[in-house]
Amino acid sequence: MFSFLKKKNTIEELKIEPEEFFVQDLIAPPSIEISGNRLKLGERFSKTFFVFSYPRYLSTGWMSPVINLNYPLDISFHIHPIDTNEILKKLRKKLTEVQAELMEREEKGLIRDPTLETAYNDIETLRDSLQTVQERVFQLGIYVTIYADNEKELSEVETKLRSIFEPRLIYVKPALLREKEGFTSTAPYGLDEIMVHTPMNTEPLSSIFPFISPDLSANEGILYGLNKHNNSLVLFDRFTLETGNMCVFGKSGSGKSFFCKLETLRYLMQGVDCIVIDPENEYEWLANAVGGSFFKISLTSPHHLNPFDLPAPKEDEKAEDVLRANVINLVGLFRIMLSNLTPQEDAIIDRAIAETYYARDITADSDPATWKDKTPLMSDFQTILEGMEGAESLVERVRKFTTGSYGQFFNNPSNVSVDKNLVAFGIRDMEEELRPMAMFLILRYIWNNVKAELKKRILLVDEAWWLMRTEDGASFLFGICKRSRKYWLGVSTITQDISDFMKSTYGQPIITNSSLLLLMKQSPAAIDYAQKTFNLTEQEKFLLLESDVGEGIFLAGKKRVALKVIGSYAEEQIITSAPEQVEKIKQAKKRLNNI
Repeated sequence: MFSFLKKKNTIEELKIEPEEFFVQDLIAPPSIEISGNRLKLGERFSKTFFVFSYPRYLSTGWMSPVINLNYPLDISFHIHPIDTNEILKKLRKKLTEVQAELMEREEKGLIRDPTLETAYNDIETLRDSLQTVQERVFQLGIYVTIYADNEKELSEVETKLRSIFEPRLIYVKPALLREKEGFTSTAPYGLDEIMVHTPMNTEPLSSIFPFISPDLSANEGILYGLNKHNNSLVLFDRFTLETGNMCVFGKSGSGKSFFCKLETLRYLMQGVDCIVIDPENEYEWLANAVGGSFFKISLTSPHHLNPFDLPAPKEDEKAEDVLRANVINLVGLFRIMLSNLTPQEDAIIDRAIAETYYARDITADSDPATWKDKTPLMSDFQTILEGMEGAESLVERVRKFTTGSYGQFFNNPSNVSVDKNLVAFGIRDMEEELRPMAMFLILRYIWNNVKAELKKRILLVDEAWWLMRTEDGASFLFGICKRSRKYWLGVSTITQDISDFMKSTYGQPIITNSSLLLLMKQSPAAIDYAQKTFNLTEQEKFLLLESDVGEGIFLAGKKRVALKVIGSYAEEQIITSAPEQVEKIKQAKKRLNNI
């Protein structure tokens, strides 16, 4: 509009009389070239196809993949009604022919022909539906015009189109020598110049409607919320998918915590145990409400986790394999704790861990039932290091975790248990530099307990980016996500910033190993990255920018819906983390205590 105002005398300068200036001159292509198998509209190419064959059954929304192709298309449906009386006469005649052929085969003693019997039953069913006015018959013509910048691209689009139709036993042909008529038939004129029709009754005809709302309702599971596309319930069980893992991304205040607590509470009611790594001590209220356990993890906390704890081998596991895996995991923990290890120091730590267990008679040949009473401490590891050549620097750094300021937490036997239905580890009061190693240590302890007893569980790792900051922490979390299905475990990974999460080489693999994904409100700075990472449409992109609290895009397998998380009043009183709501609940509780 601005450029038009600047050049308001353009028509006069070109010496064009007003009556000679037509809109058609602006929108029409500079040239049209018609050939036997395509059209050329200016510099672009087009080609028209018609559907000529259908299978016996059509699934709902079978045209939807074509509509959603990322290519420019023109699609037209030409539906011509047929007089019902005329169809009934033809069906009666056809039924007589089929029945006569069946009787002839029976008289000759030939074996039954399933094709004829199916045709007979189909004709009878259709006749009944037509006579009771439950169905009508139409002539259907479907034409598709594709566009491309060159003939090679045109061929690629044609291949893509056929790859969608043919697996469904739907076949198309190009409108050879009739490209002009085909182009006209898909233009918005309402003209059918190809006239390639297939008779179809009402029920299969309704399946061509391409705009369908995705649905995530099942007969079992928990309620996740409302499907904003059609107001249906999003109801299913995450453990019925390929993996029970889920990733949740959303900016602060988008409703991530509310969603995760709501899911946790509802799975608890179904008898599923839940374990939470909680960076902000938000789950204490919920844990107390459901009779669970909440452990505050800090340097001054009475709750301890021993890094050298060992899981009991399962029936199909060898003690040697359990020891080896535990040593490898401990090396990863020490890389985080001691940082900047040289290759020589890494090798020394690997040997020292093995010798620490050996010194306490924990070997592949010893009885695993006795391991728990012999578990070494960090001070035992330091003693082994002191006797090793070239470990002087390591001893100095380890001393901080034995007799130094960190010794109270790292150099004590474990005294926590995960035998309750909900167990939460709050690490809010842990020093920031120790959070990654604390999360790693807690995750190791949880994983050892998960492997020891096969049970349906959910592990929720909030603010997972803390763990993803280190290569070993991210690798360990990915290993759990990859193996979780074997142990009936669903891992929920929650974080605020997608870009921080994806900086790790294990970010994408963790997402790939998660069958569930929830994207909540994103910041404008991160939305383009989110769109690229999750292949979002423009509509989905703007939905994430404008979402209210508790709304987002929920992806389960190949389905995705716009989700609105809903909870009852009673649930909200237990799980809310909004400061104003928490304060109201506390005041109400005080008033009740004073009555």
